Amino acid sequence: MKNQEVSKILKEFAELYEMQDEPFKPRAFERASESVAALNRDVSEIYKAEGLSGLEKIQSIGKGIAERIEEYLKTSKIKEYNQLKKNFPVDIAELSSIEGVGPKLIKNLYQKLKIKNVADLEKAARAGKLKGLPRMGEKLEAKILKGIEFKREGGGRFALGEVLPVARMIRERLLKIPGVEAIEIAGSIRRFEETVGDLDFLAISEKPEHITEAFAKMSDVAHIYASGDTKVLVRLKIGIDADLRVLPKKSFGAALQYFTGSKDHNVEVRKLAIKKGWSLNEYGLTQGKKIIASASEKEIYEKLGMPQVPPPEIRLNKGEIEAALKHNLPRLIGYGDLKGDLQTQTSWTDGKNTIEEMVREAEKIGHEYIAITDHTKSLAMTGGADEKKLERQMAEIDKLQKKFSNIKILKSAEVNIMRDGSLDIDDKTLAKLDVVGAAVHSLFNLTKKEQTERIVHVMSNPNVDILFHPTGRVINKRKPYEVDIEAIIKQAKRTGTILEIDGHPWRLDLKDEHIRLAREAGVKMVIDTDAHSVTELHYLEYGIAQARRAWCTKDDIINTRPLKEFLSCLK
Repeated sequence: MKNQEVSKILKEFAELYEMQDEPFKPRAFERASESVAALNRDVSEIYKAEGLSGLEKIQSIGKGIAERIEEYLKTSKIKEYNQLKKNFPVDIAELSSIEGVGPKLIKNLYQKLKIKNVADLEKAARAGKLKGLPRMGEKLEAKILKGIEFKREGGGRFALGEVLPVARMIRERLLKIPGVEAIEIAGSIRRFEETVGDLDFLAISEKPEHITEAFAKMSDVAHIYASGDTKVLVRLKIGIDADLRVLPKKSFGAALQYFTGSKDHNVEVRKLAIKKGWSLNEYGLTQGKKIIASASEKEIYEKLGMPQVPPPEIRLNKGEIEAALKHNLPRLIGYGDLKGDLQTQTSWTDGKNTIEEMVREAEKIGHEYIAITDHTKSLAMTGGADEKKLERQMAEIDKLQKKFSNIKILKSAEVNIMRDGSLDIDDKTLAKLDVVGAAVHSLFNLTKKEQTERIVHVMSNPNVDILFHPTGRVINKRKPYEVDIEAIIKQAKRTGTILEIDGHPWRLDLKDEHIRLAREAGVKMVIDTDAHSVTELHYLEYGIAQARRAWCTKDDIINTRPLKEFLSCLK
């Protein structure tokens, strides 16, 4: 449960050091932040079990950062961090959540205009005060206002990737309490929705007061709204509400069905019950006072005429009930079905780990292949590769391959799409790669027609196998650029270009409705992590959930196939 707090502080350390123009510390603290956020164990438990040496074993954490984490775990503060915050008393996390606002700009905004938070920023932007600052102008001022509005539209919802690890840690911790038989995470998290409004936990326990008391006393609880023997509602320190209900075993299935949702799905399921003269709520499927089904979801759905239980990801009232009634639900792609990852960045550009480290981790995961897709030259901020650097990387991969007999390292690149739809790497070099991905990384404000023509043009290139993150969105931070997705899908079908489902929890691009359009058009897709570190190679489940919500099977996703068969699907 401490992971999110520690990760946030390390991220702010990175940003504070960047404000002070420190050359190396920002990247070191950023890497450490990402590593802690991705842990599947509570960092405080690691420290309790292994001390300082245990913290130093965490990826990207050396002695200095480990000592700072130790100080926080012991005292709930870090003197150095507090001193840095005194120099810049601003809400870094809030400000940097707005697209276009980074550490250097935050420093400038504070020093010139005393802007400390988004409210101050919006006020200054609307008054036209930003455009007078160095390296600012009307376009950036307008972009910032647009970003603030987009953030507000999100309604305070959290990206799934922010809160799923927290929810899982809470669940694991509560399962250790004596007398607890089961705990399930319900709500939008169980449906793997892209964003989450709150956390819902359902538990079975012989002694409900033990689990509710432990839940309310978690060190990460900021406020208790309500607390009783069987129900607790709290606000966590990370800013999200969490609700725990303890239920008798006999009604657990009904509660799980009810609290999983979605609302639209549940309304239609209740209509089925009413047609049979029954009633359905969180306590069970009943006829008068007689309980017909309540212990399991399977039992409830079967009694309502559905021999198949609709998987949580598709409970959206988009045809799943009708299909389940007819025993016609597809066998969705499974969470262990992928055999490779086709978008990964390494320390050759903006990744945190070497090619060898990434390959070794992919091998541990069980992949048969991994594509190394570092950025290309026009994305200068990443140290993108030109043709000569790509040739050197190909040679390096040939050497590394000799160390690995169980996984194939595919030579690849994330090639930048230029304004006119050309690529920033020549075709002669691209032809030497095993697989080529192309992506938009700039000029997001082109008109819908211009953006669509740009992408459609590049898809006709016989070297371009995959279109990466096709709409360019960043959840809760940047809207997708304007593009005719149906035209993109038609061009993909016409040219044999594969569309990516980017599984990075900040992207989830394509979104489910676009995946569904692509699937219905017979366009093949891949699911990738867009990993920039070894920890991010474990993000595939987010992309798989997107595909499941769009009713995809293994046949729709080509990296479910063995290497030879996968390669045969490329241009």
